[in-house]
Amino acid sequence: MSTRAASASADRDAAGRASIQVRSDRLTLRVAKAPQVYLSGPIGPDALRQVDGMLRSGRIPRGSDVYLDSSAGDVPSGLALGRLFRSAGLNTHVGLWRKPTRSVVPARPAVCLDACAYAYLGGVYRWAPSGSDRIGLHASLLPGPQGASGPAQPASPAALRDYLVEMDVRPDYFAHVLGPAENGVVWWKPEEMAPWLVANNGRQPLAASYQPGPAPQLTLSQTVRGGRNRIALRCAPGGVTLTAYYTVGYEHARQLASQARAAYFEVERQPWQPQPGERPHAEGDALVFARPLPFAELNRVLRTVSLGAWVETAAGRVRYGFLVAPAAAWEGTRAFYADCRALQGRR
Repeated sequence: MSTRAASASADRDAAGRASIQVRSDRLTLRVAKAPQVYLSGPIGPDALRQVDGMLRSGRIPRGSDVYLDSSAGDVPSGLALGRLFRSAGLNTHVGLWRKPTRSVVPARPAVCLDACAYAYLGGVYRWAPSGSDRIGLHASLLPGPQGASGPAQPASPAALRDYLVEMDVRPDYFAHVLGPAENGVVWWKPEEMAPWLVANNGRQPLAASYQPGPAPQLTLSQTVRGGRNRIALRCAPGGVTLTAYYTVGYEHARQLASQARAAYFEVERQPWQPQPGERPHAEGDALVFARPLPFAELNRVLRTVSLGAWVETAAGRVRYGFLVAPAAAWEGTRAFYADCRALQGRR
């Protein structure tokens, strides 16, 4: 999207008040698993009052998905709205209300700029924009050292940086999603938002659990919308075994196990598969597969921001699986690495 288009969106937003629409029909709840809330227009005190009132009245239920489309507003209201989203357990997307239509004219993309971008970060689950939808900040509103302090700045760069931390977004990771400035606007790179944990695409922060012993085991687990995925790393002299547990439900796990053609891990989005290994199998409500890992590769795996576990079906057109970012849990994995390294001389 050009900066001219963003400016046109801002002019449109500034002309009116925020509009909030809720979609909670039976089909939406069956497909999306939650009500959908569409917020467009300027994000200011009025939008904040509307959302707060609808939460209190129950018109916006906890756990709803909020779709944002706003290019105008004030940053303090965006911060307050983000905190309100978080306290109410709401989830955020960039998107706009689209009525069913037979028109062949493509719908305009959604734009989430400045106050909207900070409100977006308040989502418990945050999905990266898709298609032509965009999210970004004017360069003067960036957090930390990139931002510019001054009388026109509604919140200090330090305060904006603190807000990122409050929303579980690491400022050093956030810097990786920023694209080059275009006429003063820094658009975020959607493809980098999930790997750098600015978006989580339906995943909670990664947890690390370590069990020391003769065969040390580290479990990386992540709560996702609808379940909990795990990768277990079990150390022995000679290497490590990685086991993925992809939670999909009892019936679906068995269906996928019968259709599976291949299973593999990815590191930094590159397939890594020393050998084909056993086929995935169902265990309870999870699809499970294991692969050996040479100890020499362990440090790389524990420090990556993108470790994927994937299963391909026989058709080969669709893959199923999940991503975790072990680097985010490095403090909880260091002891496992040290103990595993000590084991390698005992063969």
